[in-house]
Amino acid sequence: MAFDLWLGFLLAAILISVTPGPGAVTSMSASVQYGYRLALRAIVGLQAALLIQLAIVAAGLGALLATSPFAFDLLKSAGAAYLIWLGIQKWRAPVTGIDQQTALPGRPEGLFVQGLLVNLSNPKAILFIAALVPQFVDPATSQWPQFALIGITMCTVDTLVMSGYALLVWRLRRWLRDARAVRMQNRLFGGFFITVGVVLLASGRR
Repeated sequence: MAFDLWLGFLLAAILISVTPGPGAVTSMSASVQYGYRLALRAIVGLQAALLIQLAIVAAGLGALLATSPFAFDLLKSAGAAYLIWLGIQKWRAPVTGIDQQTALPGRPEGLFVQGLLVNLSNPKAILFIAALVPQFVDPATSQWPQFALIGITMCTVDTLVMSGYALLVWRLRRWLRDARAVRMQNRLFGGFFITVGVVLLASGRR
């Protein structure tokens, strides 16, 4: 891949990552509850999902998903339901100290799987990758090294951005320790998850 193509992809990856979405909400919510180090498990799960989606696109299945309304709607509905479920669980979380409350369903050992499912259950992500990535691949040269560079770039950028979101919320944790603040952040993150899920469910294919 030529340097100018890679630079263009780098800029696109930065813009995509800094736009708040399910991944950012997951990273922040995990950090609020478990701290930044454990939130890294969710962040790594997000990146694993991106690599799986990139591999699907590289294998040519992205085009199939883009042209199959049934496959898209099925995946979209499953992803929306999962995000809404996370939001409901967060909204109903007990109002306790920030270190004891349940930020996301399950135990911290499951944060990797939750991050994985959040990105895998978002069909918009794979469709966006399917539309964006080919523009930066030179068909005249070997493609797999190019996909490898794209994957490394995409995951590095997203890890840094998600870490930034997680660290920001972790720095503000002192303001989230009293009962009122805990209830507010429960409703805030729960509302974010539910809103993203509803928007994903109601959005069109394009």
